[in-house]
Formats: sequence, C-alpha cells, structure tokens
Amino acid sequence: MISAINPTVKAIAVLIPGILLGLTFDVFTPLVYLLFIISVTFLLSDLSFKRWIKFFVPFFLFIASFSWARLLYTSETFQDGSVLFSFWAFEVTTGGLLVAVSLALRSLCFIALSLLFIMTTDSTKFMLSLMQQLRLSPKITYGVLAGYRFLPTFKHELEVLRQAHRVRGVGRAKGIRGRIRQFKRYSIPLLANSIRKAERVANAMESKGFTGEHDRTHYHQMTVTKRDWRFLGMMVGALFLAFVASYYFGYLNIFGYQVN
Repeated sequence: MISAINPTVKAIAVLIPGILLGLTFDVFTPLVYLLFIISVTFLLSDLSFKRWIKFFVPFFLFIASFSWARLLYTSETFQDGSVLFSFWAFEVTTGGLLVAVSLALRSLCFIALSLLFIMTTDSTKFMLSLMQQLRLSPKITYGVLAGYRFLPTFKHELEVLRQAHRVRGVGRAKGIRGRIRQFKRYSIPLLANSIRKAERVANAMESKGFTGEHDRTHYHQMTVTKRDWRFLGMMVGALFLAFVASYYFGYLNIFGYQVN
C-alpha cells in the first residue's frame, strides 16, 4: 500500500517526475503518465474515488480556464500548423492547440501526483521522516508538528469567542469598518491564547530534556526498506518508459523542439 511507503522516499518519487514532466511539450507523454498515476493511486491505496474526485475536479476546472487562455495567447514559437478556427481577433492553430492541451495534461499530472502524496501520507510521519532521513533540524520538525496540532484548537476557540459575543449582544459586523473591529475582537484573544500555549509547550519540552540535537532516540523509528526503493523505481521508471514510447511514436517534444 502507498500509505506504508516512507514519506521522504514518496516525496522524492513525486518530485522527480514532476520536474521532468515540466520539460515536455507534447501531448502523448503527460497523457500516458497521468493514466499511470491514476491507476497507481487506486490500485495501490484504499482511497475512495468519490473523495479523490472531490479534490480533483476544482483543480480541473481551474486548469481548463488557464489552458483556454494559453490557447488564445500562444506565442509565435508554437503558432505553427493550420488555422483551426477564429475567435474574435484570435486565430487558433494546431500548434497552439497542442501546446494548450499539453499544458493542461502536465498540470493535471502535477495535481494527481500531489493528491497521491497528500492523501496517502500522515503528516506526523512525514515530518519525522524528514528529521530522521534528511536530517532536518528537530527544532523545526517539532515546531511544525506543534503548530499543526494547534490548528483544530484555534477553530474551537474561535467558535467559543463568537458564541460569547452573541451572548453579550454583539452581532455580526456589517461594512468594512465593522469587520475590521470584529477582526480585532477575535484576533487579540486568539493571539494571547496561542502565546500562552506556546510557552507551556516550550516549558514542557525543556523539562523533558529537549535540546534540538540530532543525536537522540525516537519512539517512532522511520526506516527505508526495499519496498520504498521499488516504489521510487516504479514511479521514475514509468516516466522514462513514457518518454521512450513517446520518442518511438514520434511525439516527444522537449522545450518546444521535436525529438526524432
């Protein structure tokens, strides 16, 4: 299962294809790899399609909008080919259409890779893996984890403040000035509470001997196994196979130059 892969290795397995895909300008390579990412996401994880598509669709609509803009404002380098149709003062050529579709597919690959990582990775394990495998400073790691744990409490405290204001007859603010005053009423108590919590957490960590040194034991030991390396090889290897297939069929385009 993808969720059992070491988070650092998984991040590298997502980052490398994302960088390499940014070099391609053809349609075939990102299309093949997008189908591969979606297949891996659902075959090797227990994610529900309904939950995945809920996050994917908004990005798809956004990508469709700026791909349409890219289609209309294609640079002269990619305006080759015959004119397909005219839209007001714009002429859409086959070259411009291919570039716009390629941009959309590459962007969808980036989104699919991001969802693959985010939806199958535990944030705590990811930070611990960065600390143990990539030697990230424990001060940064535990600081991020502490801040992440405080987020749900901020939501609860904000709701308590709103209810307290309603009990005292303070209604919802109207207008720009009213919203600014309301923001001050909410932000100052929340800021004061967050400072007090940060001080308590810092004192607790110091009392338990936290010094920020790397030479320490860990309750959760993150390791890199052969399974992690196989996942990395699969993700990168599939992209290189897509490059080879694209070159074989004559579609491969790097930085706007057709590779034959």
